[in-house]
Amino acid sequence: MEEIKHSFSTESVTHTMQCSGNGRAYFEPQVGGNQWSFGAVGNTVWTGTPVSAILEQYGGNTSEGNFLSVMGGDAPEGEDIFCRSIPMQKVLDDTLLAYEMNGAPMSAEHGFPVRLLVPGWYGNNNVKWVNRMHVMDKMVIGDEWEDGDQRLYTHWQQYSYRVIPEEDDGAEQYEDIPVYDTREQMNRTDEIRNAYMYDQMAKSLIGYPGAGQTVTPNPAGQIEVLGVAWAGDDRVDTVEVSTDGGDTFGEAEFFGPAAGPNSWRQFRYVWDASPGEYTLVSRATDEQGRSQPSTISAPEEQLRGIENDKFPWNKGGYANTAYMPHAVDCTVEEG
Repeated sequence: MEEIKHSFSTESVTHTMQCSGNGRAYFEPQVGGNQWSFGAVGNTVWTGTPVSAILEQYGGNTSEGNFLSVMGGDAPEGEDIFCRSIPMQKVLDDTLLAYEMNGAPMSAEHGFPVRLLVPGWYGNNNVKWVNRMHVMDKMVIGDEWEDGDQRLYTHWQQYSYRVIPEEDDGAEQYEDIPVYDTREQMNRTDEIRNAYMYDQMAKSLIGYPGAGQTVTPNPAGQIEVLGVAWAGDDRVDTVEVSTDGGDTFGEAEFFGPAAGPNSWRQFRYVWDASPGEYTLVSRATDEQGRSQPSTISAPEEQLRGIENDKFPWNKGGYANTAYMPHAVDCTVEEG
């Protein structure tokens, strides 16, 4: 730990850390796992040592096409060992071994003494309590990857954190895939049948008004709708807000600091509000023009990617970016 902190350079990055199961509670029928609605996300300044510097110091093969498989020391006895294979190009780009959060030592629950920090990617890639790293020419794959107690290293890479529709018994394993952008994987289901949870997709959340809240317009008859939006490795280009349940949208504006491409942006929408009951939704679009879909598909549709403005229902309840399930119902009363 002391060598990492004092023998290598130090960098800080602001990263929106989101559990890949955020929004799982909105899948119908319900799937297993923690029933997160919208709160499994936060924006934090992380400080640590670039993994690239450590690999260079110790002669790691950083050739394009390789992976860094990172093991966490958190597996209970008899459980599969947590391991994620991160593409080398992402490792070299901006991945850290982090030991501080918001300028303070990282707590045990967040991964002390060091955790992997993969900016812009889903939380499952940000391995806590790192105890080993292996440079490999492919992802961890196959049942031969086990320890002396027959605990698998491959489970959390190949079987979990995948988009698995109702018709599949499990996920198809790959040694490598042609793209790591999660949305693009879901566009190429002929090559990647079950997308891996890597880069976060565009998403937005309304924070004010809150669900079920009664609000009063200001003297000008307006209400400021406030929220946040992010898009993983991509920049959020626009956010739109609807006050009529998604029938019509108006463009919101960003405010506050822009802390980098891996950090959420705050947005506001000035609403000329009349008394009544309303359903508010927000829709983010990334710099590649990719917007949040409206709804979640039904299991029988067997979607593997986003089609017809629907996000695919999947057995793990992963990566829900549909905006209608995140709608906020509120009441406006006379000022």
